[in-house]
Amino acid sequence: MAKTVTEHIRASIMKDLNRVELPDVLTLIRTEWSSKFEEYMRNRMIMGAFRYGRLNTPEKPQFDRIGSALKRLELYRKTGNTEHLVDIANMCLLEFEEGTHPNKHFKSMDDGKHHTKRRK
Repeated sequence: MAKTVTEHIRASIMKDLNRVELPDVLTLIRTEWSSKFEEYMRNRMIMGAFRYGRLNTPEKPQFDRIGSALKRLELYRKTGNTEHLVDIANMCLLEFEEGTHPNKHFKSMDDGKHHTKRRK
């Protein structure tokens, strides 16, 4: 029988307990987020409301957000301009809220594989 997400998380935490002191949840709430990134996202979402319509309004034009996000990811790889990352995040948010994928759903998953190799 496959492990549940909770079992994977628990195993990972227990394995790391011997190496790292875990911070409390309030510290993680403060540290594991970028207010600047969120501010840039929100500013662009507000401008987008003027340009394209408000979030979750039916008259809003539909775009290929996934295709556009992939193109912008490649642009970020080429240029290093972090504005592309903000745009990608907003496209993902819009797809999450308004997406029309025929199999759209949310299922929390953890395959147990994580990228831990650091770049030099």
